Amino acid sequence: MEPLIKVSSLTKVHGQSCGRCLELTDEENNLCPVCGSVVACADLNFELYEGEALGIVGESGSGKSTLLRLLYLIEEPDRGELHVQPYGSQNVFSLPPFEKRRIRDSLFGIVYQNPEEGLRMHVSAGGNVAERLMASGLLNFEKISSRTKKLFEELELPWERHTRPVKSFSGGMKQRVQIARALAGNPKVLLLDEPTGGLDLSVQAKTLDLIRRIFLRRGLCMVVVSHDIEVIRLLTDRVMVMKKGRVVEQGTTDQILEDPKHPYTQMLVNSRL
Repeated sequence: MEPLIKVSSLTKVHGQSCGRCLELTDEENNLCPVCGSVVACADLNFELYEGEALGIVGESGSGKSTLLRLLYLIEEPDRGELHVQPYGSQNVFSLPPFEKRRIRDSLFGIVYQNPEEGLRMHVSAGGNVAERLMASGLLNFEKISSRTKKLFEELELPWERHTRPVKSFSGGMKQRVQIARALAGNPKVLLLDEPTGGLDLSVQAKTLDLIRRIFLRRGLCMVVVSHDIEVIRLLTDRVMVMKKGRVVEQGTTDQILEDPKHPYTQMLVNSRL
């Protein structure tokens, strides 16, 4: 089977790189001693297959969120290639902005930790979802309304509140609206950046269960970024462990969480026991 996504030598340096940042930094210190730049992602390589859920785990500052922004094509890498199955051998990073936007809108949906990044707070919940539907090419009002209602039902959102502004919703409800918006374009890949961060424990559990059911029902690919081992355990099949912009360990979720080899992974896992 061909991978849906293939990432090669993906590198991102924050700051005015001196050209030697990668060789002068490592998994213990990603601050370049020469120019002061920060290596957020260093020569990352991985593949993602249809129906697979990949977890990216690490502490704050490990490069997880930068990697997600690169995949979502809202940040430019300093080096590297991104190949996606429908577009053959073309490096997506080299395409013009309008082509990247088209690929992003057709292939990806994203859910941020902070709903304010993914939603317009003063727009109605239904309006937020409808905007995404129109961006994906659906322009018929009746079809937009019908599709929005189906997404509300799928996300277990009360339809009678679809005209209310998102700012009036609870944290858990905002996150559900954000997921509905992310799914509106029928993406093949769902990107989740700390999807339950800041939610109460009971709301976290319900949100994770809903995400898992949607993933299985729709046959999506997922990339789940989290510092929470339990989120990774519940949602993913395979894990990459990042530290200071480097991948220090990767493997199946069971393998990584039950028998971690790298001292950093052991620390992350043991801190949750």
